Amino acid sequence: MFDTIGGIPLHPLVVHAVVVLGPLAGLLLLAYVFKPSWRVGLRWPTLALAAISAVSAALATSSGESLEEKVGDPAFDHAERGDLAAAGIYVLAGVTVVVILFLLRARAEAGKLTAVAAVLAVLAVGFSWYGIFEAGHTGASSVWKGDTSSSASSSGDSD
Repeated sequence: MFDTIGGIPLHPLVVHAVVVLGPLAGLLLLAYVFKPSWRVGLRWPTLALAAISAVSAALATSSGESLEEKVGDPAFDHAERGDLAAAGIYVLAGVTVVVILFLLRARAEAGKLTAVAAVLAVLAVGFSWYGIFEAGHTGASSVWKGDTSSSASSSGDSD
Protein backbone atom coordinates (compact mmCIF):
# COMPACT_ATOMS: atom_id res chain seq x y z
CA MET A 1 0.00 0.00 0.00
CA PHE A 2 1.19 3.54 -0.59
CA ASP A 3 2.52 5.38 2.44
CA THR A 4 3.22 8.86 1.04
CA ILE A 5 1.39 11.46 -1.03
CA GLY A 6 3.60 13.94 -2.80
CA GLY A 7 6.51 13.02 -0.54
CA ILE A 8 4.48 13.67 2.64
CA PRO A 9 3.73 10.71 4.89
CA LEU A 10 0.13 9.58 4.46
CA HIS A 11 -0.39 8.94 8.18
CA PRO A 12 -0.72 12.53 9.46
CA LEU A 13 -3.02 13.32 6.54
CA VAL A 14 -5.43 10.39 6.92
CA VAL A 15 -5.48 10.70 10.71
CA HIS A 16 -7.39 13.93 10.30
CA ALA A 17 -10.18 12.01 8.55
CA VAL A 18 -10.41 9.69 11.55
CA VAL A 19 -10.35 12.56 14.04
CA VAL A 20 -13.12 14.45 12.24
CA LEU A 21 -15.28 11.75 10.70
CA GLY A 22 -15.19 9.28 13.62
CA PRO A 23 -16.73 11.65 16.19
CA LEU A 24 -19.13 12.96 13.55
CA ALA A 25 -20.29 9.39 12.85
CA GLY A 26 -20.82 9.02 16.60
CA LEU A 27 -22.89 12.19 16.75
CA LEU A 28 -25.04 11.03 13.86
CA LEU A 29 -25.57 7.66 15.55
CA LEU A 30 -26.65 9.35 18.77
CA ALA A 31 -29.01 11.61 16.83
CA TYR A 32 -30.38 8.57 15.02
CA VAL A 33 -31.11 6.81 18.30
CA PHE A 34 -32.42 9.73 20.34
CA LYS A 35 -34.31 11.67 17.67
CA PRO A 36 -36.75 9.20 16.06
CA SER A 37 -38.18 11.83 13.71
CA TRP A 38 -34.74 12.17 12.09
CA ARG A 39 -34.15 8.45 11.51
CA VAL A 40 -35.28 8.24 7.90
CA GLY A 41 -33.02 11.10 6.83
CA LEU A 42 -30.04 10.01 8.94
CA ARG A 43 -30.01 6.29 8.11
CA TRP A 44 -27.79 6.33 5.04
CA PRO A 45 -25.52 9.23 6.02
CA THR A 46 -24.89 7.57 9.38
CA LEU A 47 -24.06 4.22 7.79
CA ALA A 48 -21.87 5.86 5.14
CA LEU A 49 -19.95 7.97 7.65
CA ALA A 50 -19.37 4.99 9.94
CA ALA A 51 -18.03 2.97 6.99
CA ILE A 52 -15.80 5.80 5.78
CA SER A 53 -14.50 6.25 9.32
CA ALA A 54 -13.65 2.54 9.54
CA VAL A 55 -11.79 2.64 6.22
CA SER A 56 -9.96 5.79 7.37
CA ALA A 57 -8.98 4.04 10.61
CA ALA A 58 -7.62 1.08 8.66
CA LEU A 59 -5.63 3.45 6.44
CA ALA A 60 -4.34 5.35 9.47
CA THR A 61 -3.21 2.13 11.15
CA SER A 62 -1.51 0.81 8.02
CA SER A 63 0.18 4.10 7.18
CA GLY A 64 1.19 4.56 10.81
CA GLU A 65 2.95 1.20 10.78
CA SER A 66 4.75 2.19 7.57
CA LEU A 67 5.80 5.49 9.13
CA GLU A 68 6.97 3.69 12.27
CA GLU A 69 9.24 1.48 10.14
CA LYS A 70 10.84 4.60 8.63
CA VAL A 71 11.24 6.85 11.70
CA GLY A 72 11.19 4.43 14.62
CA ASP A 73 8.83 3.79 17.48
CA PRO A 74 6.72 6.85 18.37
CA ALA A 75 6.88 8.08 21.93
CA PHE A 76 4.06 8.24 24.49
CA ASP A 77 2.59 4.81 23.55
CA HIS A 78 1.07 6.35 20.45
CA ALA A 79 1.03 3.13 18.42
CA GLU A 80 -0.95 1.32 21.11
CA ARG A 81 -3.38 4.21 21.45
CA GLY A 82 -3.78 4.27 17.68
CA ASP A 83 -4.78 0.60 17.79
CA LEU A 84 -7.29 1.49 20.53
CA ALA A 85 -8.73 4.28 18.38
CA ALA A 86 -9.02 1.96 15.38
CA ALA A 87 -10.76 -0.67 17.52
CA GLY A 88 -13.14 2.01 18.79
CA ILE A 89 -13.99 3.09 15.24
CA TYR A 90 -14.54 -0.54 14.15
CA VAL A 91 -16.83 -1.10 17.14
CA LEU A 92 -18.67 2.12 16.31
CA ALA A 93 -19.17 1.00 12.70
CA GLY A 94 -20.43 -2.41 13.78
CA VAL A 95 -22.75 -0.99 16.42
CA THR A 96 -24.06 1.53 13.89
CA VAL A 97 -25.13 -1.28 11.57
CA VAL A 98 -26.64 -3.29 14.43
CA VAL A 99 -28.49 -0.31 15.94
CA ILE A 100 -29.93 0.83 12.63
CA LEU A 101 -31.11 -2.70 11.79
CA PHE A 102 -32.41 -3.05 15.35
CA LEU A 103 -34.44 0.14 15.18
CA LEU A 104 -35.78 -0.61 11.71
CA ARG A 105 -37.35 -3.76 13.15
CA ALA A 106 -38.27 -2.24 16.51
CA ARG A 107 -41.74 -1.04 15.60
CA ALA A 108 -43.58 -3.58 17.80
CA GLU A 109 -41.23 -3.56 20.79
CA ALA A 110 -40.00 0.00 20.41
CA GLY A 111 -39.42 0.73 24.10
CA LYS A 112 -37.12 -2.17 25.01
CA LEU A 113 -35.22 -2.26 21.73
CA THR A 114 -34.75 1.49 21.69
CA ALA A 115 -33.30 1.34 25.22
CA VAL A 116 -30.90 -1.45 24.20
CA ALA A 117 -29.94 0.48 21.06
CA ALA A 118 -29.36 3.63 23.11
CA VAL A 119 -27.07 1.83 25.55
CA LEU A 120 -25.11 0.20 22.72
CA ALA A 121 -24.79 3.51 20.88
CA VAL A 122 -23.65 5.48 23.93
CA LEU A 123 -21.06 2.84 24.87
CA ALA A 124 -19.72 2.58 21.31
CA VAL A 125 -19.53 6.34 20.87
CA GLY A 126 -17.84 6.78 24.25
CA PHE A 127 -15.29 4.06 23.49
CA SER A 128 -14.49 5.46 20.04
CA TRP A 129 -14.19 9.04 21.28
CA TYR A 130 -11.91 7.96 24.14
CA GLY A 131 -9.67 6.02 21.75
CA ILE A 132 -9.53 8.90 19.27
CA PHE A 133 -8.69 11.39 22.02
CA GLU A 134 -5.95 9.18 23.45
CA ALA A 135 -4.40 8.48 20.05
CA GLY A 136 -4.56 12.12 19.06
CA HIS A 137 -3.07 13.32 22.31
CA THR A 138 -0.19 10.85 22.28
CA GLY A 139 0.44 11.51 18.60
CA ALA A 140 0.58 15.26 19.10
CA SER A 141 2.78 14.79 22.15
CA SER A 142 5.21 12.58 20.25
CA VAL A 143 5.56 15.21 17.53
CA TRP A 144 5.30 18.48 19.43
CA LYS A 145 6.41 17.80 23.03
CA GLY A 146 9.31 20.12 23.73
CA ASP A 147 9.15 21.90 20.37
CA THR A 148 6.60 24.53 21.34
CA SER A 149 8.29 25.64 24.56
CA SER A 150 11.71 26.08 22.95
CA SER A 151 10.38 27.98 19.93
CA ALA A 152 8.49 30.50 22.06
CA SER A 153 11.55 31.34 24.15
CA SER A 154 13.90 31.51 21.17
CA SER A 155 11.65 33.88 19.22
CA GLY A 156 11.72 36.50 21.93
CA ASP A 157 8.03 36.13 22.84
CA SER A 158 8.70 35.60 26.52
CA ASP A 159 8.34 38.37 29.12
